[in-house]
Amino acid sequence: MIDLDKARLNPSEVFASPNDILQHRELSRAQKIEVLRRWAQDAQALQVAEDENMTAPPQQPASRLDEVMKALHDLDAELAPES
Repeated sequence: MIDLDKARLNPSEVFASPNDILQHRELSRAQKIEVLRRWAQDAQALQVAEDENMTAPPQQPASRLDEVMKALHDLDAELAPES
């Protein structure tokens, strides 16, 4: 059993990769999309910081934005919530 609240706040602490979210049987499609969108937000923020020559803390994993975007695509979801 996963801690869904924790996954919603910091997906990379609960899942090793975006693909692990796709494969998780306990999560609904909507929950997977929600967690992946959060991961995308975190990855985008990290990418902006790197672009501005800010360094991430040593424990901060590298951005996995491409993997997250592919996982969202596999779920036929967009980065932003549907209107």
